[in-house]
Amino acid sequence: MPAYKDQKKGTWYAAFYYEDWQGVRKKKLKRGFATKKEALEWERQFLLQQAADLNMKFGDFVEIYMEDKKNRVRENTMVSKEHIIRTKILPYFKNKRLNEIKPRDVIAWQNEIIEKGNEKTGKPYSPSYLKTVHNQLSAIFNHAVRFYGLQSNPAAKAGNMGKEANKEMDFWTKEEYLKFAEAIMDKPTSYYAFELLYWCGIREGELLALTPSDFDLEKGILSITKSYQRIGNRDVITEPKTPKSIREIRMPEFLKEEIRDYLKSLYCIQPNQRIFDVTKYYLHHEMDRGSEAAGVKRIRIHDLRHSHISLLIDMGFSAVAIADRVGHESIDITYKYAHLFPSKQEEMVDQLNEIRTGG
Repeated sequence: MPAYKDQKKGTWYAAFYYEDWQGVRKKKLKRGFATKKEALEWERQFLLQQAADLNMKFGDFVEIYMEDKKNRVRENTMVSKEHIIRTKILPYFKNKRLNEIKPRDVIAWQNEIIEKGNEKTGKPYSPSYLKTVHNQLSAIFNHAVRFYGLQSNPAAKAGNMGKEANKEMDFWTKEEYLKFAEAIMDKPTSYYAFELLYWCGIREGELLALTPSDFDLEKGILSITKSYQRIGNRDVITEPKTPKSIREIRMPEFLKEEIRDYLKSLYCIQPNQRIFDVTKYYLHHEMDRGSEAAGVKRIRIHDLRHSHISLLIDMGFSAVAIADRVGHESIDITYKYAHLFPSKQEEMVDQLNEIRTGG
Protein backbone atom coordinates (compact mmCIF):
# COMPACT_ATOMS: atom_id res chain seq x y z
CA MET A 1 0.00 0.00 0.00
CA PRO A 2 2.45 2.69 -1.13
CA ALA A 3 1.69 6.42 -1.31
CA TYR A 4 3.39 8.83 -3.67
CA LYS A 5 4.47 12.46 -3.47
CA ASP A 6 3.52 14.95 -6.16
CA GLN A 7 6.79 16.83 -6.48
CA LYS A 8 5.25 19.80 -8.29
CA LYS A 9 2.49 20.46 -5.76
CA GLY A 10 4.14 19.08 -2.64
CA THR A 11 1.11 16.93 -1.81
CA TRP A 12 0.63 13.16 -1.61
CA TYR A 13 -1.56 10.80 -3.59
CA ALA A 14 -2.71 7.20 -3.42
CA ALA A 15 -2.67 5.00 -6.55
CA PHE A 16 -3.54 1.33 -6.43
CA TYR A 17 -5.53 -1.50 -8.01
CA TYR A 18 -8.59 -3.17 -6.49
CA GLU A 19 -11.38 -5.56 -7.51
CA ASP A 20 -14.93 -4.23 -7.63
CA TRP A 21 -18.01 -6.22 -6.55
CA GLN A 22 -18.04 -7.98 -9.94
CA GLY A 23 -14.43 -9.10 -9.59
CA VAL A 24 -13.22 -6.61 -12.21
CA ARG A 25 -9.72 -5.26 -11.56
CA LYS A 26 -9.69 -1.44 -11.55
CA LYS A 27 -7.24 1.35 -10.81
CA LYS A 28 -7.96 4.03 -8.20
CA LEU A 29 -6.20 7.39 -7.94
CA LYS A 30 -6.79 10.06 -5.32
CA ARG A 31 -4.69 13.23 -5.06
CA GLY A 32 -4.35 16.19 -2.75
CA PHE A 33 -3.38 14.70 0.64
CA ALA A 34 -1.25 16.85 2.93
CA THR A 35 0.71 13.90 4.31
CA LYS A 36 1.68 10.37 3.34
CA LYS A 37 -0.20 9.08 6.38
CA GLU A 38 -3.47 10.67 5.18
CA ALA A 39 -3.07 9.14 1.73
CA LEU A 40 -2.48 5.68 3.17
CA GLU A 41 -5.40 5.98 5.57
CA TRP A 42 -7.73 7.00 2.75
CA GLU A 43 -6.58 3.98 0.70
CA ARG A 44 -7.14 1.66 3.66
CA GLN A 45 -10.67 2.98 4.27
CA PHE A 46 -11.52 2.75 0.58
CA LEU A 47 -10.47 -0.91 0.43
CA LEU A 48 -12.40 -1.69 3.61
CA GLN A 49 -15.46 -0.06 2.10
CA GLN A 50 -15.13 -2.02 -1.12
CA ALA A 51 -14.91 -5.24 0.87
CA ALA A 52 -17.70 -4.10 3.21
CA ASP A 53 -15.31 -4.88 6.08
CA LEU A 54 -17.12 -4.18 9.35
CA ASN A 55 -13.94 -2.67 10.76
CA MET A 56 -14.53 0.33 8.49
CA LYS A 57 -15.52 3.69 9.92
CA PHE A 58 -19.21 4.34 10.42
CA GLY A 59 -19.06 7.28 8.00
CA ASP A 60 -17.75 5.01 5.26
CA PHE A 61 -20.54 2.51 5.83
CA VAL A 62 -23.09 5.32 5.59
CA GLU A 63 -21.87 5.92 2.04
CA ILE A 64 -22.60 2.27 1.25
CA TYR A 65 -25.99 2.53 2.95
CA MET A 66 -26.99 5.62 0.97
CA GLU A 67 -25.83 4.06 -2.29
CA ASP A 68 -27.88 0.93 -1.56
CA LYS A 69 -30.97 2.98 -0.72
CA LYS A 70 -30.93 5.75 -3.31
CA ASN A 71 -32.92 3.89 -5.98
CA ARG A 72 -35.28 2.19 -3.54
CA VAL A 73 -36.94 5.13 -1.79
CA ARG A 74 -38.70 8.27 -2.98
CA GLU A 75 -36.46 11.26 -3.63
CA ASN A 76 -38.04 13.41 -0.92
CA THR A 77 -37.59 10.55 1.57
CA MET A 78 -33.93 10.35 0.58
CA VAL A 79 -33.50 14.09 1.16
CA SER A 80 -34.94 13.72 4.67
CA LYS A 81 -32.66 10.76 5.39
CA GLU A 82 -29.57 12.63 4.22
CA HIS A 83 -30.39 15.66 6.36
CA ILE A 84 -30.88 13.67 9.58
CA ILE A 85 -27.77 11.57 8.97
CA ARG A 86 -25.60 14.58 8.12
CA THR A 87 -26.73 16.84 10.96
CA LYS A 88 -27.64 14.47 13.81
CA ILE A 89 -25.78 11.19 13.35
CA LEU A 90 -22.47 11.62 11.51
CA PRO A 91 -21.10 14.35 13.83
CA TYR A 92 -21.04 11.78 16.64
CA PHE A 93 -20.42 8.42 14.93
CA LYS A 94 -18.54 9.29 11.73
CA ASN A 95 -15.05 8.21 12.82
CA LYS A 96 -16.04 5.29 15.07
CA ARG A 97 -15.46 1.75 13.82
CA LEU A 98 -18.75 0.20 12.76
CA ASN A 99 -18.22 -3.05 14.64
CA GLU A 100 -17.00 -1.31 17.78
CA ILE A 101 -20.10 0.85 18.41
CA LYS A 102 -21.86 -0.37 21.56
CA PRO A 103 -25.30 0.31 23.07
CA ARG A 104 -23.60 2.59 25.61
CA ASP A 105 -22.30 4.73 22.72
CA VAL A 106 -25.86 5.05 21.38
CA ILE A 107 -27.15 6.03 24.84
CA ALA A 108 -24.41 8.69 25.14
CA TRP A 109 -25.42 10.02 21.70
CA GLN A 110 -29.09 10.07 22.71
CA ASN A 111 -28.30 12.04 25.85
CA GLU A 112 -26.29 14.55 23.83
CA ILE A 113 -29.10 15.04 21.29
CA ILE A 114 -31.70 15.45 24.05
CA GLU A 115 -29.53 17.86 26.06
CA LYS A 116 -28.64 20.09 23.10
CA GLY A 117 -32.15 20.29 21.72
CA ASN A 118 -32.84 22.54 18.76
CA GLU A 119 -30.01 25.06 18.83
CA LYS A 120 -31.84 27.38 16.40
CA THR A 121 -34.95 27.77 18.55
CA GLY A 122 -33.49 26.97 21.95
CA LYS A 123 -36.30 24.49 22.55
CA PRO A 124 -36.15 20.74 23.22
CA TYR A 125 -36.88 18.38 20.33
CA SER A 126 -40.33 16.83 20.33
CA PRO A 127 -40.60 13.16 21.34
CA SER A 128 -41.76 12.28 17.83
CA TYR A 129 -38.71 13.97 16.23
CA LEU A 130 -36.35 12.20 18.65
CA LYS A 131 -37.97 8.90 17.68
CA THR A 132 -37.49 9.71 13.99
CA VAL A 133 -33.78 10.49 14.49
CA HIS A 134 -33.18 7.33 16.50
CA ASN A 135 -35.05 5.22 13.94
CA GLN A 136 -32.72 6.47 11.22
CA LEU A 137 -29.65 5.42 13.18
CA SER A 138 -31.26 2.05 13.87
CA ALA A 139 -32.08 1.65 10.16
CA ILE A 140 -28.39 2.03 9.27
CA PHE A 141 -27.38 -0.66 11.76
CA ASN A 142 -30.23 -2.92 10.63
CA HIS A 143 -28.93 -2.61 7.08
CA ALA A 144 -25.48 -3.68 8.27
CA VAL A 145 -26.98 -6.65 10.15
CA ARG A 146 -29.21 -7.84 7.30
CA PHE A 147 -26.83 -7.45 4.38
CA TYR A 148 -23.25 -7.10 5.64
CA GLY A 149 -22.96 -9.49 8.58
CA LEU A 150 -22.93 -7.12 11.57
CA GLN A 151 -23.66 -9.27 14.61
CA SER A 152 -26.29 -7.07 16.26
CA ASN A 153 -27.91 -3.63 16.19
CA PRO A 154 -26.64 -1.52 19.12
CA ALA A 155 -29.35 1.10 18.56
CA ALA A 156 -32.06 -1.53 19.01
CA LYS A 157 -30.45 -2.72 22.23
CA ALA A 158 -30.19 0.83 23.55
CA GLY A 159 -33.88 1.46 22.94
CA ASN A 160 -35.57 4.54 21.52
CA MET A 161 -35.29 8.02 22.99
CA GLY A 162 -38.67 9.33 21.86
CA LYS A 163 -42.15 8.14 21.12
CA GLU A 164 -44.68 8.24 18.32
CA ALA A 165 -46.73 11.40 18.25
CA ASN A 166 -50.43 11.07 18.84
CA LYS A 167 -51.59 12.34 15.49
CA GLU A 168 -54.86 13.94 16.41
CA MET A 169 -57.34 14.27 13.58
CA ASP A 170 -59.59 17.26 13.21
CA PHE A 171 -62.58 17.60 10.92
CA TRP A 172 -64.86 20.06 9.25
CA THR A 173 -68.52 19.25 8.98
CA LYS A 174 -70.14 19.82 5.61
CA GLU A 175 -71.60 23.08 6.95
CA GLU A 176 -68.19 24.33 8.11
CA TYR A 177 -66.59 23.47 4.78
CA LEU A 178 -69.30 25.25 2.79
CA LYS A 179 -68.73 28.42 4.84
CA PHE A 180 -65.00 28.17 4.12
CA ALA A 181 -65.56 27.52 0.41
CA GLU A 182 -67.76 30.59 0.08
CA ALA A 183 -65.07 32.71 1.75
CA ILE A 184 -62.40 31.75 -0.83
CA MET A 185 -64.53 31.94 -3.98
CA ASP A 186 -62.84 35.22 -4.87
CA LYS A 187 -59.79 33.18 -5.98
CA PRO A 188 -60.80 30.46 -8.47
CA THR A 189 -57.54 28.52 -8.11
CA SER A 190 -58.05 28.27 -4.36
CA TYR A 191 -61.74 27.45 -4.61
CA TYR A 192 -61.39 24.60 -7.11
CA ALA A 193 -58.32 23.18 -5.33
CA PHE A 194 -60.16 22.94 -2.02
CA GLU A 195 -63.26 21.55 -3.74
CA LEU A 196 -61.18 18.60 -4.96
CA LEU A 197 -59.49 18.18 -1.58
CA TYR A 198 -62.79 18.08 0.35
CA TRP A 199 -65.12 16.24 -2.02
CA CYS A 200 -62.58 13.67 -3.28
CA GLY A 201 -60.41 13.20 -0.18
CA ILE A 202 -57.14 13.36 -2.13
CA ARG A 203 -53.78 14.20 -0.61
CA GLU A 204 -52.13 17.60 -1.02
CA GLY A 205 -49.31 16.20 -3.19
CA GLU A 206 -51.83 14.35 -5.36
CA LEU A 207 -53.78 17.57 -5.90
CA LEU A 208 -50.73 19.58 -6.93
CA ALA A 209 -49.67 16.93 -9.46
CA LEU A 210 -53.00 16.95 -11.34
CA THR A 211 -53.06 17.68 -15.07
CA PRO A 212 -55.97 17.91 -17.56
CA SER A 213 -55.17 14.38 -18.74
CA ASP A 214 -56.06 13.04 -15.28
CA PHE A 215 -59.73 13.92 -15.80
CA ASP A 216 -62.28 11.99 -17.84
CA LEU A 217 -65.12 14.50 -17.56
CA GLU A 218 -67.49 12.48 -19.72
CA LYS A 219 -67.37 9.62 -17.22
CA GLY A 220 -66.71 11.87 -14.23
CA ILE A 221 -63.52 10.02 -13.28
CA LEU A 222 -60.39 11.48 -11.68
CA SER A 223 -57.26 9.30 -12.00
CA ILE A 224 -54.63 9.53 -9.28
CA THR A 225 -51.29 8.29 -10.62
CA LYS A 226 -48.66 10.69 -9.26
CA SER A 227 -47.71 13.13 -6.53
CA TYR A 228 -45.98 16.53 -6.43
CA GLN A 229 -43.01 17.41 -4.25
CA ARG A 230 -40.90 20.52 -3.98
CA ILE A 231 -37.30 19.40 -3.40
CA GLY A 232 -34.76 22.18 -3.08
CA ASN A 233 -35.62 24.55 -5.90
CA ARG A 234 -37.11 21.87 -8.13
CA ASP A 235 -40.64 20.70 -8.84
CA VAL A 236 -40.56 16.91 -8.69
CA ILE A 237 -43.33 14.55 -9.76
CA THR A 238 -43.10 11.18 -8.03
CA GLU A 239 -45.17 8.05 -7.69
CA PRO A 240 -48.03 8.29 -5.17
CA LYS A 241 -47.41 7.51 -1.51
CA THR A 242 -48.27 3.80 -1.76
CA PRO A 243 -49.27 1.36 -4.54
CA LYS A 244 -52.82 1.49 -3.13
CA SER A 245 -52.81 5.24 -3.78
CA ILE A 246 -53.01 4.68 -7.55
CA ARG A 247 -56.76 4.76 -8.08
CA GLU A 248 -59.76 6.16 -9.94
CA ILE A 249 -62.16 8.45 -8.10
CA ARG A 250 -65.67 9.14 -9.33
CA MET A 251 -66.61 12.78 -8.95
CA PRO A 252 -70.09 13.99 -8.05
CA GLU A 253 -71.92 15.72 -10.91
CA PHE A 254 -71.57 19.23 -9.46
CA LEU A 255 -67.80 18.81 -9.05
CA LYS A 256 -67.43 17.44 -12.57
CA GLU A 257 -69.06 20.59 -13.95
CA GLU A 258 -66.95 22.85 -11.73
CA ILE A 259 -63.73 21.25 -12.96
CA ARG A 260 -64.95 21.48 -16.55
CA ASP A 261 -65.42 25.25 -16.08
CA TYR A 262 -62.04 25.59 -14.36
CA LEU A 263 -60.15 23.77 -17.12
CA LYS A 264 -61.82 25.96 -19.74
CA SER A 265 -60.57 29.03 -17.86
CA LEU A 266 -56.92 27.91 -18.08
CA TYR A 267 -55.64 29.54 -21.26
CA CYS A 268 -53.84 27.14 -23.63
CA ILE A 269 -53.03 24.65 -20.88
CA GLN A 270 -51.35 21.47 -22.14
CA PRO A 271 -52.66 17.96 -21.33
CA ASN A 272 -49.70 17.18 -19.07
CA GLN A 273 -49.33 20.63 -17.49
CA ARG A 274 -50.15 21.07 -13.80
CA ILE A 275 -53.55 22.72 -13.35
CA PHE A 276 -52.71 24.08 -9.89
CA ASP A 277 -49.38 25.81 -10.41
CA VAL A 278 -49.10 26.84 -6.76
CA THR A 279 -47.13 25.67 -3.73
CA LYS A 280 -48.12 23.95 -0.53
CA TYR A 281 -47.33 27.24 1.22
CA TYR A 282 -49.95 28.97 -0.93
CA LEU A 283 -52.60 26.45 0.09
CA HIS A 284 -51.72 26.82 3.77
CA HIS A 285 -51.96 30.60 3.45
CA GLU A 286 -55.37 30.28 1.81
CA MET A 287 -56.44 27.92 4.59
CA ASP A 288 -55.57 30.64 7.10
CA ARG A 289 -57.36 33.33 5.11
CA GLY A 290 -60.51 31.33 4.43
CA SER A 291 -60.85 29.99 7.97
CA GLU A 292 -60.61 33.44 9.47
CA ALA A 293 -63.02 34.98 6.94
CA ALA A 294 -65.56 32.18 7.41
CA GLY A 295 -65.30 32.12 11.18
CA VAL A 296 -64.57 28.37 11.30
CA LYS A 297 -61.81 26.61 13.21
CA ARG A 298 -58.48 26.31 11.41
CA ILE A 299 -57.66 22.71 10.53
CA ARG A 300 -54.69 21.29 8.65
CA ILE A 301 -54.80 20.71 4.91
CA HIS A 302 -54.57 16.96 5.53
CA ASP A 303 -57.58 17.19 7.82
CA LEU A 304 -59.71 17.84 4.73
CA ARG A 305 -58.98 14.23 3.83
CA HIS A 306 -60.12 13.19 7.31
CA SER A 307 -63.21 15.35 6.82
CA HIS A 308 -64.06 13.57 3.57
CA ILE A 309 -63.67 10.16 5.21
CA SER A 310 -65.77 11.15 8.22
CA LEU A 311 -68.48 12.43 5.86
CA LEU A 312 -68.55 9.10 4.01
CA ILE A 313 -68.73 7.20 7.31
CA ASP A 314 -71.63 9.40 8.40
CA MET A 315 -73.35 8.60 5.09
CA GLY A 316 -73.17 4.90 5.95
CA PHE A 317 -70.44 3.61 3.64
CA SER A 318 -68.26 0.67 4.68
CA ALA A 319 -64.56 0.81 5.52
CA VAL A 320 -63.78 -1.27 2.42
CA ALA A 321 -65.63 1.11 0.07
CA ILE A 322 -64.06 4.19 1.67
CA ALA A 323 -60.55 2.71 1.57
CA ASP A 324 -60.91 2.04 -2.15
CA ARG A 325 -61.86 5.67 -2.77
CA VAL A 326 -59.14 7.34 -0.70
CA GLY A 327 -56.27 4.92 -1.40
CA HIS A 328 -56.00 3.31 2.04
CA GLU A 329 -56.05 -0.26 3.22
CA SER A 330 -59.46 -1.03 4.74
CA ILE A 331 -57.81 -2.10 8.00
CA ASP A 332 -56.33 1.41 8.27
CA ILE A 333 -59.76 2.97 7.90
CA THR A 334 -61.18 0.63 10.52
CA TYR A 335 -58.30 1.34 12.93
CA LYS A 336 -58.00 5.10 12.51
CA TYR A 337 -61.71 5.92 12.29
CA ALA A 338 -63.25 3.19 14.42
CA HIS A 339 -64.72 5.73 16.84
CA LEU A 340 -66.75 7.30 14.00
CA PHE A 341 -68.46 4.13 12.81
CA PRO A 342 -71.90 3.51 14.37
CA SER A 343 -71.69 1.02 17.21
CA LYS A 344 -73.18 -2.40 16.42
CA GLN A 345 -73.01 -3.60 20.03
CA GLU A 346 -76.74 -3.28 20.74
CA GLU A 347 -77.63 -5.03 17.51
CA MET A 348 -75.18 -7.83 18.30
CA VAL A 349 -76.60 -8.33 21.79
CA ASP A 350 -80.18 -8.44 20.51
CA GLN A 351 -79.33 -11.07 17.89
CA LEU A 352 -77.30 -13.18 20.34
CA ASN A 353 -80.17 -13.09 22.79
CA GLU A 354 -82.60 -14.09 20.01
CA ILE A 355 -80.45 -17.04 18.99
CA ARG A 356 -80.08 -18.25 22.59
CA THR A 357 -83.72 -17.94 23.62
CA GLY A 358 -85.16 -19.01 20.30
CA GLY A 359 -87.28 -15.88 20.17
